[in-house]
Amino acid sequence: MTSPTDTVPALGRLPGRAGALLAELGDRAELHDLYDEAGSAVYHDITASDTHEVRELVALVRQSTGPVLELAAGSGRLTLPLLATGRHVTALELSPGMLAALDERLASAPVRLRERCTPVRGDMSRFDLGQRFGAIVLGTTSVSLLDAPGRAGLFAAVREHLAPGGRFLISTVDDALPGNGVEGEDGEGPGSDENVYELAGASGRVYRMHEYWPSGATTRKVTVFPGDTDGAQDGPVPVFTSSIAIVPADLLIDETTVAGLSLVARHPLPTGGARHRDVLLEMEVTA
Repeated sequence: MTSPTDTVPALGRLPGRAGALLAELGDRAELHDLYDEAGSAVYHDITASDTHEVRELVALVRQSTGPVLELAAGSGRLTLPLLATGRHVTALELSPGMLAALDERLASAPVRLRERCTPVRGDMSRFDLGQRFGAIVLGTTSVSLLDAPGRAGLFAAVREHLAPGGRFLISTVDDALPGNGVEGEDGEGPGSDENVYELAGASGRVYRMHEYWPSGATTRKVTVFPGDTDGAQDGPVPVFTSSIAIVPADLLIDETTVAGLSLVARHPLPTGGARHRDVLLEMEVTA
């Protein structure tokens, strides 16, 4: 995890235009991991109203029976819609900051939803909850946070926690969009190494997210700046960053097969970004 007191030379290690902007900010920049305590608040603000993959996940969960386990629950972007299906949801999350945001979100939710949720602090790569679930959900392409050994631990734990006939639902990158690695005339677009998105948070704050992903790279670097960085004159400027692995669907299918899980279906999801499509994999324990 990166310290918010990093010096300018450390900041300069960030690639592309994000690195150049950090250099311009100099010692005013405060660099945080996107998933530390400060970053969790920003992540929650950005994703609170994001509906990407929600409809598809909820529809598949409705076809299952029994309680639901949500892995890497974060601040609850998927948790509340899953609770609305009428199921009990165990929301497992490692980050204390994310769990605090989830607790805050649940506190303002209707009692009928809040009473059906059990937040648990835990590592999705190794967990033992002592029960089985009709559906286990890992959304938001969060499998990208794990390395190969971590994914192996995840799949082994999922297999032990799925009830007979249960479903494991996991979203990931499907493939790169055409033009990957060929920069457009404006330096952005489907084929450029770096794309910048303007995002509006639930709070009304505006952010600029830089996604740096060179052709052939196995990770992409995401860096989030306040939207008013150019106009800021004084004071510290918080910047949030994370390296996200690229875990293609075909690789996940191969790994889960080894772990004793079988693919039931691939469900296409709306485009996940300028450079890739996402897919929702539906799996079951191998008979």
